[in-house]
Amino acid sequence: MEEKVSLIGIIVENLESTDKLNDLLHEYGKYIIGRMGIPYPKKNVNVISIALDAPTDVINTLSGKIGMLEGISSRVVCAKG
Repeated sequence: MEEKVSLIGIIVENLESTDKLNDLLHEYGKYIIGRMGIPYPKKNVNVISIALDAPTDVINTLSGKIGMLEGISSRVVCAKG
């Protein structure tokens, strides 16, 4: 299956879910190109971006699993090519 470069944007509003989030990211680590996390104390959230090079089904599965975590939202953007 063809791999795509993509970005998963993650907003963490429940810090108690971060261990589960980190476990998922570790599980999919072989697809991760890079990761950036930015705490935003003013709004009591953390913003994380994950760059991936992975098959579409892997990207969608990871994003879906992240989105099911309590207090965590995610969205995916994929390169067109």
